[in-house]
Amino acid sequence: MDERILQVAELADIRSSPITDLKEPDKKPAWMWAVLEGGINNTANEEVARKFRQRAKILVALGDCAVFGGVPALRNFCGVQEALQRAYVEAESNEAGSQIPNDPELATMTKTRAIHEWCRWITNVPGCPPDADIIFYVLSELAQGRKPELKNDLLHWD
Repeated sequence: MDERILQVAELADIRSSPITDLKEPDKKPAWMWAVLEGGINNTANEEVARKFRQRAKILVALGDCAVFGGVPALRNFCGVQEALQRAYVEAESNEAGSQIPNDPELATMTKTRAIHEWCRWITNVPGCPPDADIIFYVLSELAQGRKPELKNDLLHWD
């Protein structure tokens, strides 16, 4: 969106989003809307989504991971342990003796979920990454109190 974010900022008070990179949502309740990116695949993701849901009236799922689960959701077909084993131990690029890291940020849930599987939102913005024109349209519509209408002519697949 480049400098167009300034146009949105004139209409809205941007607090916590992928744009500001704040991981802890502002405690001020009853925001008008919030933007979430990424799927929910660990307790940290779930906690952030829960806080955003409590503090915002409208959620926007931004990007394929938030909208569909994205590439991380592919492990739903084989299981978390099998995916971690392949990625950290068995992959050809790993050193001999590699182990799965003991890190709370790793996927710990049995299934990666899209935002809509966890809670309701008003709209989603698909894409990896989402098209900048569509992000601008959605944010500016929300900032002006309107529900964005995403139509096929707004999606650019080239």
